Amino acid sequence: MKTQIEAAREGHITEQMKVIAVEEGLAGDFIRQQVALGKVAIPYNPNHAPALVRGIGESLRVKVNVNLGTSPAFCEVGLEEQKLKLAQELEADAVMDLSIAGDLTENREALLRASLLPLGTVPVYDAFTMAKVKNGDYFSVTVREIFDTIELHAKQGVDFMTVHAGLSREGLKRLKSCSRVLGVTSRGGALTAGWMNHHNQENPLFQHFDELLDIAKSYDITLSLGDALRPGAISDASDRAQFEELILLGELAERANNRGVQVIVEGPGHIPLNEVEANVTLQKTLCKGAPFYLLGPVVCDIAPGYDHITAAIGGSLAALHGADFLCFVTPAEHLRLPTLQDVRQGIISARIAAFSADLARKRPYAVKRNSMMALARSQLDWEAMYKLALDGACAREFRTSGNNQKNEKSCGMCGSFCAIEVFRNQQSL
Repeated sequence: MKTQIEAAREGHITEQMKVIAVEEGLAGDFIRQQVALGKVAIPYNPNHAPALVRGIGESLRVKVNVNLGTSPAFCEVGLEEQKLKLAQELEADAVMDLSIAGDLTENREALLRASLLPLGTVPVYDAFTMAKVKNGDYFSVTVREIFDTIELHAKQGVDFMTVHAGLSREGLKRLKSCSRVLGVTSRGGALTAGWMNHHNQENPLFQHFDELLDIAKSYDITLSLGDALRPGAISDASDRAQFEELILLGELAERANNRGVQVIVEGPGHIPLNEVEANVTLQKTLCKGAPFYLLGPVVCDIAPGYDHITAAIGGSLAALHGADFLCFVTPAEHLRLPTLQDVRQGIISARIAAFSADLARKRPYAVKRNSMMALARSQLDWEAMYKLALDGACAREFRTSGNNQKNEKSCGMCGSFCAIEVFRNQQSL
């Protein structure tokens, strides 16, 4: 089986490339060229074959990912399946199962069966969790067990997976010299660093990266190269440890592409507004235009309960300057496992950020939809507005509830003082 990159380099436009070309309004051969260059990734494992094929990368619309998954504090698989359904209803582009409790293999099977979207995982979560259950110790997991878990996820049909392969012993040394306030806040990064320190060994995903590529190539898995040393606080942003790892991620991305493996490169979590553009530019440069995946970024640390807003601010700016894939952040970030309502707010916030960037970059679909909304507003066509809104159900609920029920034409804020109505009536005189 040829991977997407191999097919693209041989001049073939795969069925998945054709679907993406139609969705994006671009030529099929342009998509092929971008895939061949490693600037567009198509998370598509034939063992899953997601119905909604997505392309992530340069010149495409900005995509949104939704995280879900169980935790030891709250392990209810049915709720995670509802979150998946909501993500599909609200037109997210991908989901990731970050489960660390329950029967992980069975739960992942259920989510894969239910998911029309590309589904990603973090296999080391599974490996470390099973070691804890089996031996009472996260760090008892062996290198063989880690790679067996990665292959299990691939066989089940996972379309993309986060691997913290850029964390090295040299990077951990660099981290110690940075005097970070929060150290390592990536869960996968912290577990991997703990394993490395416990065994006094190199990161197995870095040391045996070629074996990882063998698995990824066999199943055409897209590797999302995780940033284990991403800053978890504004005061830690853009430090030497972060960029030490980024340089290595760029090298690993190139190695993967040369082997016919698709990659996405993950980026920082907490970044001040004035450093967002520089981070995106540097990442795109060092990684030769590989698709860039950001958690947020969150642009201040003092808004727990509202981090869907801080992330949307950072995400829109990052996407404007070239980020390709935004991971949603919910109001529950840093606080609890998100509820369905938290997930709804996180998805819509991330989609607002993505759409705003696409509109500013004059992507035709965004310009057209935004213009249609303006026209619907000029005509006070509420049904058209609901259809065009990112969350039409929410718009309808606001419109038809409370003190707005008495006025059928204009909104409840202006009533008969509606500027659109006043101006239109004046013009007709």
